[in-house]
Order: sequence, then structure tokens, then C-alpha cells
Amino acid sequence: MAAPGDWKIPSAVQPRPAAYSYDLDQTLTAIVALSSRVPDGAYTAEILGTERAGNGVVIGEDGLVLTIGYLITEAETIWLTAHDGRTLPGHVVGYDAATGLGLVQALGSLDLPHLPIGSAASLRIGDKLVMAGAGGRSRSVAAEVVAVQEFAGYWEYLLDDAIFTSPAHPHWGGAALIGPAGELTGIGSLQLQQSGRDGRPINMSVPIDLLKPILADLTTLGRVSGPPRPWLGLYATEIDDQVVVMGLSPRAPAEIADLRAGDILMAVGQSDVTDLASFLRAVWALGPAGITVPLTVHRDGRTLSIPVVSADRSTFLVTPRLH
Repeated sequence: MAAPGDWKIPSAVQPRPAAYSYDLDQTLTAIVALSSRVPDGAYTAEILGTERAGNGVVIGEDGLVLTIGYLITEAETIWLTAHDGRTLPGHVVGYDAATGLGLVQALGSLDLPHLPIGSAASLRIGDKLVMAGAGGRSRSVAAEVVAVQEFAGYWEYLLDDAIFTSPAHPHWGGAALIGPAGELTGIGSLQLQQSGRDGRPINMSVPIDLLKPILADLTTLGRVSGPPRPWLGLYATEIDDQVVVMGLSPRAPAEIADLRAGDILMAVGQSDVTDLASFLRAVWALGPAGITVPLTVHRDGRTLSIPVVSADRSTFLVTPRLH
């Protein structure tokens, strides 16, 4: 995502203070701009770029900032910018590939309010929220929940209860999804095209509830304790009710096992694959990273059995450094 320039959210969809029970302007100062630099040779550099920019949310009095993980994966430098223009360096505290959430610690005093961690469990279609980017009301959207449902990402990612809101925020990465009492209910992750006749863009956010059980591990270990999930290193999508490989990560297990773009994933062991979510759940149910994943693949009119020795995704990434 490119860094924000001199832009504003259209006034018609900006949040208005009178519509909320909390101090909107004060609450929005807890959102900071976040920029990061990733080494040229980093594993994610080709896909995500080496210069990344988005938002972060102050969630601790000590300057702990929550963001979306792809902004800080393999980052060697991080900068946080407050609403008043002050800029401080930060460092990566932790990242969790399963949820997609990441934590950054400001190296200095941000002197900003922090957002209390709420819950997304009670959100329903039609609920009014604020999708807030760094920069106050002019960089925020008065949003409405349009769905709370499963989301499967082509990069081996799955959420049971992703939050979808409209209208879409144009600078969504790491934006704060703020609930009716000024609490943090989610973190902006993606912009998608809404299905149906109008096809308008919507945002997908990670529910904040996923942070609570892993927060202690991320702040102390930098990762979630316990064995990591098996990772294959393939990109897959659903086409005509089939799960199709559309790309491979370099040097990853799927490439080593000779999976190819265009392969149709038919089964994992004895479990038939009906969609991307069922494929991912079947792989993860086999055991931790390192387990052999027996795939049944349809390729060029043939049915093949291809065993893939899975890996720990994190071993392919550059380890963050404390500056």
C-alpha cells in the first residue's frame, strides 16, 4: 500500500462527533501513521514491497501499537507518526501469521491516549462503527457492518468471523475499527469488491477478540507459543467450485514437491476439498509444521498423489532487530 498523500475522506462519509457517545476527536488521536522499510532480500519483499505504509492503534500506556502484520513482517526500520506530526521510531514486538496481527513498540514517549480493547462478538449487520485512519476525522469513515462471516485468504489464511464494513476506507491497512463506546473492535486488513449487483468495495477487518488470547505471548515471546501450523507455500483460489493453485512461494514446500500453477486440489488425505476453507482446515488438522501433507491433485487430465513436507512459515522470514 502506498503512503497517504494530501487526501481526505469525502465529507459525506466522515464521522460526525454528535453521532457518538464518546469524544470522537480525542479517540482518533490514538491512531498513528506507520511506515516500515524491509530489506531488499527479505522473503516477502517481492510480494509486499520493501516500503510499506498504513496505520497503527495505540493500545497501551507504554506506547504499544497494534497493526496489521503485513506492514511489519521482516521490517528493519519502523516509524510512527502522531496526529500532530511528531515522529518516533519503533520496533517489532511480535507477529502472528494465524490472525494476521502485529505489535510494535514505540521507542520513546508517544504521549497519546490508548484505545481500550473491546469485542466484536456482538457485532451485527447494520451496526454503526468508525473505520479510523491516522489523521483524525478527515481520514476516517463512518462505517456500517455489512457482514460477519468466514474469510479464506489465498495465502493460507483463514478467519472464522471476519468483519466486513462499508463504505470502504481507502487506506485500510492497520486502521482502527472503533465500536459504539470508543473501544477497539477490529483492525483493518483488506479492501474487497462486494458481491452482487453494485460491486462496491468493502473493508475486511480482523476481529479484536483474536488478540486477547495471544497478547501475552506476542509481547513476551514475539510469537504465539506452541507448535506452528503446517505451511505449504502455495497461493490458491476458488474457481468454478474447485480449489486451484495459482502460484507458489519460492523455495517453499509446495514448490519443492513440484506442485504447479493450475493444479486442482482435490483432497487432503481422505478429506475431499470442497473450498479453500476446507482445504486449509484439512491441512492444519494433520498436525504441526513438519508434517507430511498427502495431496490428491488433478493436473492435465491426470490424478496425482503428491506428498508435501510442510514447514514453519516463520523460518523463511528475516528476524526483526531491536535498534
